[in-house]
Amino acid sequence: MYLSIQNLSKTYANGVKALQDISLEIPTGMFGLLGPNGAGKSTLMRTLATLQEADSGTVQLGNLDVLKEKEAVRKIVGYLPQQFGVYPKISAETLLNHFAVLKGITDKKERKNRVDFLLDQTNLYEKRKRNLSEYSGGMKQRFGIAQALLTNPKLLIVDEPTAGLDPLERNRFYNLLSELGEKTVVILSTHIVEDVKELCTNMAIINEGKVLLKDNPKNAIESLKGKTYQKIIPKNELEIYKKEFNVIADKLFMGNRVIHVMSETNLGTDFTPISPDLEDVYFSKILQ
Repeated sequence: MYLSIQNLSKTYANGVKALQDISLEIPTGMFGLLGPNGAGKSTLMRTLATLQEADSGTVQLGNLDVLKEKEAVRKIVGYLPQQFGVYPKISAETLLNHFAVLKGITDKKERKNRVDFLLDQTNLYEKRKRNLSEYSGGMKQRFGIAQALLTNPKLLIVDEPTAGLDPLERNRFYNLLSELGEKTVVILSTHIVEDVKELCTNMAIINEGKVLLKDNPKNAIESLKGKTYQKIIPKNELEIYKKEFNVIADKLFMGNRVIHVMSETNLGTDFTPISPDLEDVYFSKILQ
């Protein structure tokens, strides 16, 4: 299965250009979509999930026209939005069974087998009788993935799935998504750079509705080798350095600031050359 997005645009009634001529080619596997809040990620995800209209452009999933053949597309797309509601006083098993009915799995035996399989795959089977109000944030996210997988989708869309999860739950979620990405087109929309670095073989960075970078994480990091420098400065001198250098990142450290600077030329002994990471790539594109 292959997802092809060509020249996709969307402008809201208030004039905000959420998507501006977006073009992406996404094969089977994990694809990371990086960008800050308000970059257009959720608009793109909702459009791919057939939940809102685009103004122009085309989206092809295999042989299906995503923008025109919505009913057919919905049968092979799973979607986990950034926020989704559950009935707190219903067990995970009962609610997932209910969702299966709504998604057209009418055969009782087939439905039970599918529900049991997904609860086991998402490591929730032993707690399937518990009400969802008793679930942790990570368990609810895994339940969200279970409902998204009910129809055995060819395209799985997950929007900001690990925000707020503790490290253990985050690792469990990583492992689950990695397994799914072996046979499915999985789009991971996030502003957490580490998610993409750990999981994705291909990625894009978008901001203000535009694609700023299309690459794989390894190549993107390689492109900054020999161009990234670090220096510790007094925290009150940040603006001075920003005026003189291409500062792509800064953080506080023991009362001072550590800045990362991108430069095509050697900055001399005042700066320390460093090995770039994906965060440097991200900020170099967002702040350009």
